[in-house]
Amino acid sequence: GKRMDAKCCETLEEIFKRLQFEFIELEETLLDDDSNSLLELKACGIPLLEYPAHFVARALQISNLSILHLDNTGLSGRPLMLLVSALKKNTRLQELYLADNELNSLQDSMHLGELLRYNNSIKLLDLKNNHISDAGLEDICEGLKKQRNVGLRCLILWKNQITTKGIGPLVSVLPCLRYLQTLNLGRNSLRNEGVLHLKDALISNRSIQRLGLVSTKVTCEGAVALAEFLAESPCILRLDLRKNTIKTGGLMALSLALKLNQSLIRLDLDEKPRNETVSILKELVCVRRKTLLKLRFFV
Repeated sequence: GKRMDAKCCETLEEIFKRLQFEFIELEETLLDDDSNSLLELKACGIPLLEYPAHFVARALQISNLSILHLDNTGLSGRPLMLLVSALKKNTRLQELYLADNELNSLQDSMHLGELLRYNNSIKLLDLKNNHISDAGLEDICEGLKKQRNVGLRCLILWKNQITTKGIGPLVSVLPCLRYLQTLNLGRNSLRNEGVLHLKDALISNRSIQRLGLVSTKVTCEGAVALAEFLAESPCILRLDLRKNTIKTGGLMALSLALKLNQSLIRLDLDEKPRNETVSILKELVCVRRKTLLKLRFFV
């Protein structure tokens, strides 16, 4: 008979963290439609096999969830197919986290492509630490082609065995994605060649604000290509180049690009460059204090 307000729910939350229950009765607690709607669910590390996946999929069809974390749940295969089938018509989910699920470049990537093809409401898709690879990236890009007017804003493909050879589909679709703001390709073997292929597509895109290229085996040649992108981009806010071997030549190109770029507020670099280059970059920081540019060096 007691009304369950926000304070009561917070108290119960602390209790649930410490105790396990088999049955909880919330009868006559005067819960309304707003107070009994779950907005975020974290089920990381819980095996989601085919049988329980049926129930999750059924619930997602009528759910008000905005954020769903299914990292490390063994989702590969039929469980992912069931999840995607349910989410195709779901217009409420905004963020979907599927890291560490061993998602492959065969059926799994095909299902993800279908999800992106039919669902334009998901704004963030986190696929880090999977096995999407080059073939799987092509499936995902096919789905993204259908999102030209509205759709994904953040795509995380960190450590997915993507190489220079498979970057072509992404190069083709990037100029069409007017809403994509964050692209993380870290820990993939893109090398200089892959970055060179991406350069023109990034320049044409005009919406990317955060670009992650940590440990992508980029050297000075790739840094020069990225400098060209920086010089042209009106909206890039952060560029992360940590764990790459970028020496003085590449850093000089980046520093020159910063004279033209007026949007960048954070540039992450890994290895400490030579003293003369540091002084040049620091000078640029002083000149551009109005834009709050931060140059971060991680040794």
